[in-house]
Amino acid sequence: MPQKSMKVGLFVPCYIDQFYPNVGIHTLQLLEKLGVEVEVPPNQNCCGQPLANSGMERNTIKICSHFIQLFKDYDAVVSPSGSCVLQIKEHVPKELHDENYSKLKNNIYELTEFISDVLKIDSLRGSFTHRVGLHQSCHGLRGLRNAKSSELAGEPFAKAEKLLYSIKGVKLVELDRTDECCGFGGTFSVFEEGVSVQMGKDRIKDHESHGAEIITATDMSCLMHLEGLIKRNKQPIRIMHIAEILNTAMK
Repeated sequence: MPQKSMKVGLFVPCYIDQFYPNVGIHTLQLLEKLGVEVEVPPNQNCCGQPLANSGMERNTIKICSHFIQLFKDYDAVVSPSGSCVLQIKEHVPKELHDENYSKLKNNIYELTEFISDVLKIDSLRGSFTHRVGLHQSCHGLRGLRNAKSSELAGEPFAKAEKLLYSIKGVKLVELDRTDECCGFGGTFSVFEEGVSVQMGKDRIKDHESHGAEIITATDMSCLMHLEGLIKRNKQPIRIMHIAEILNTAMK
């Protein structure tokens, strides 16, 4: 459990704030249940990922500068988005690489990463009786290394999966393709719409064919893409961010 003096800031990505505010609320509540004293600083902004994805990384200087100033004094920064965390860790323009950025880069975490690596918690008490399919988001998997990707040798591990397994009643379904991209890829889904849609349909089919009632992930952006396809095709499966599942389970 964290020390009482630990100062933790919650970063709520802009698309979550605008379209899925409950994910931010569930993240805050979950961290508080785990004994973390959390602050949600006002005037948060985008991490700059949409511009960086479009090849305009230098256009993110003002955005990233504001982000660094806002979060530089926290001992840890936590976010329910692996892709946004990776953006700050690896794609902030070099002009901003100073002492404040170095501290932030080393102390910003995706939610399940923070629970596992900082809080040292790998088991949670709670109940959630559903068949769940876990989508391993690309940024969290191959960027943050929060699980072992299928193309690598070595002992398997998955931080999000371990937390879900510890919840009573959760039945994690086994997928044919355990860590294939959902097709979102930020602006990729705009510029390569046809490919993106087919990739998303393939992922949904894999989950649905194995009886998943719910698809979860550590990135709401992936789930947003899949949810759009699910709704358009009137499929019975639904999506939930992992923060929603863990917080709901720990009533």
